[in-house]
Amino acid sequence: MDKVAEFQTRVWEFYRERGRHDLPWRREITPYGVLVSEIMLQQTQVSRVLGRWERWTARWPDFEALAGASTASVIEEWQGLGYNRRALWLREAAQMVVREFGGKLPRATADLQRLPGVGRNTAGSVAAFAYNEPVVFIETNIRRVMLSEWFAGAQDVTDAQLLPVIAETLPRARPREWYWALMDYGAALAERGPNANRRSRHYSVQSQFEGSARQLRGEVLRRLVAGPRTVSELAIADERLTAVLAALEREGFLTISGDRIQLAK
Repeated sequence: MDKVAEFQTRVWEFYRERGRHDLPWRREITPYGVLVSEIMLQQTQVSRVLGRWERWTARWPDFEALAGASTASVIEEWQGLGYNRRALWLREAAQMVVREFGGKLPRATADLQRLPGVGRNTAGSVAAFAYNEPVVFIETNIRRVMLSEWFAGAQDVTDAQLLPVIAETLPRARPREWYWALMDYGAALAERGPNANRRSRHYSVQSQFEGSARQLRGEVLRRLVAGPRTVSELAIADERLTAVLAALEREGFLTISGDRIQLAK
């Protein structure tokens, strides 16, 4: 218990002095705003989300507004954030919230996990940040803190080993602020030393983006934002284009009629 108290004191002190208190989704907390921020922040740095979250929530301020958005508009607004599927997940989640939950984001993590793009850990973060629920979850920065502070030197550590420590050190009265503090502390650790997450069994190196099929997919969608195109008008000379177009159509991003291609409605 002394070690837990000492750890909590260290994290709280860091947060008071260096916490990212001005992040817009922390200043004005709404369940909708929290969900948007958590989906945007999946595999994306905070610096890239700043400004984009404000634009998104200004354009679609609630679930009802987003539920009625077109595919073209959400893809257009998402440009530059990567992993465009998340834009459609957000709209599909909004439609589900309106259709099944009366326009109000559910509190229970089991219900949250039913939303497109929301797994166990995202459901936990949304419950904690939107509703201040003392749920236990893990993400990149939290994992880094736990490995650095509680598993120093250990290799091949699983999340199953970390979760009980996260639960034991969680101040049940202040989960929202605590998780903010942990994430900020973890981000600071990443800047000043070796990446402790390399000692996690779940660590993987992100594949190179330049020249990848993911980059090609993003370029196709970017060009279609301006309107329908033929294959020749896309002006993309890449042998993977036919397969990428077929995959994007299967996934609901676009429709193909003859040689005419456009973003889905």
